[in-house]
This record gives sequence, C-alpha cells and structure tokens, in this order.
Amino acid sequence: MTTPTDTTDTTGTMRLVALDMAGTTVADGGLVERAFDAASGELGVRPGTPDHAEKLAYVRATMGESKISVFRHLFGAEELAQRANAAFERAYGELVDGGLIAPVPGAREAIEELAADGRTVVLTTGFARVTQDAILDALGWRGLVPLTLCPADAGGRGRPYPDMVLEAFLRTRAAEDVAQVAVVGDTSYDMLSGVRAGAGLVAGVRTGAHGDEAFRAAGATHVLDSVADLPALLRGVG
Repeated sequence: MTTPTDTTDTTGTMRLVALDMAGTTVADGGLVERAFDAASGELGVRPGTPDHAEKLAYVRATMGESKISVFRHLFGAEELAQRANAAFERAYGELVDGGLIAPVPGAREAIEELAADGRTVVLTTGFARVTQDAILDALGWRGLVPLTLCPADAGGRGRPYPDMVLEAFLRTRAAEDVAQVAVVGDTSYDMLSGVRAGAGLVAGVRTGAHGDEAFRAAGATHVLDSVADLPALLRGVG
C-alpha cells in the first residue's frame, strides 16, 4: 500500500534511487540491539540497569544515524566512542556471519526492477564499510548495484546529514538535478537526509524502525508498506 503525504507529482522523473539497507532492503531481526548490548557491555553498561535502558532508548530513537555518532553521544569521550563502535561492528558482523539476516521479501526483485526501468540504484548504510560488506556478502548482493555507500565514503557524516545522498548524486551522475533523486528508508533520519539533499521523492517503508507519524514529521512525501512497492510507485506516473 502506498500512502502519499502530498500531491506533488515528481516520481516520473526519478533517475537515481538511494536505498537504505537494514530495515529497508535487509531484515536483521533486531541485530542492532543485540550488537549494542555486546558493545555497551564491554564498556561496563549492564542490561537491566537504568543506564542501559536510557542508552538503548537513544539507540532506538536514532536508528538510521551513523553508529559512531550515536556512540559519541552516548559515551562522550572519543576513545570510549571508538571502542564501543568497534565492539558493535564486531558483534554485528559475527551475527551476520551466523546467518541471522535476510533480504526484506521482494527487495532484491525490486532493485532489479528499478534497474530494468533505467534507474540507478545505490545502497546506503549507517554502518562501517566492513559491516556493510559483510551484509552484502551474506546476502550474495555483491555487484547487485553499481555503488554502495557508508558514512566514511561521504566525508564521515552519515544520516541525518544529506552527504551520502549527495555523494551518490555526484558519483553516479545518473541524474541532472537532485529533484530526480528518490530516497527510501525505514527511519526518520533517512527522511531527513533526503529532504536536506533536496530529493524529489522521500519515502518511508513500514518494515523497520519507525512508523508513519515519524516519517511524515521528518518530511516524507510517501509511505510504503515495503520497498517491494517502490517500482510500481515510480512506474505509475511515467
């Protein structure tokens, strides 16, 4: 089901599609929280404590943001943030290697349909490159799209900054104008990054962290049940 949040018809011109990974194209079954528990535990934050509950609530609220930025907020000192981030990436990678992720149903097919329709697709993430690569390898998605981006590829700033979207625009040269870019994700931070980049279409999907209210508050133009609905949305208006 597609829920437009306004009546602006921009979808017919979409040439570049920036898709989030975890929660949007990849179902990870809550691995972010499990990896956070492992990372915070290394820094002495124990499950069941008020400190853990407060930090976990922040992690949930900021799903989609660059993970190192999250840990900088939570732990303050750069050395602690780097330790937590390294532990998180290691724990998440081990969970991925254990076969605990899968594509969102219809995600690969949607990506292939978008490409067949002449649109360039880029996969983006708030994870580090090593974790992004582990996900791609686990799913057999190497080579599925012409470009994958993590925050380090865009100068170090992840969502909600527009940098990864703009990096995709500059590197691919698939679109003549940022208004020809579609940004799709499962968090309000994805929506903010798309809006700030000037994307012509910014769509939230109901398969991940956040819901309709958060999407609309962050500026989403559309809300989809799943990324599997995206090709039809883009084709439906030309």
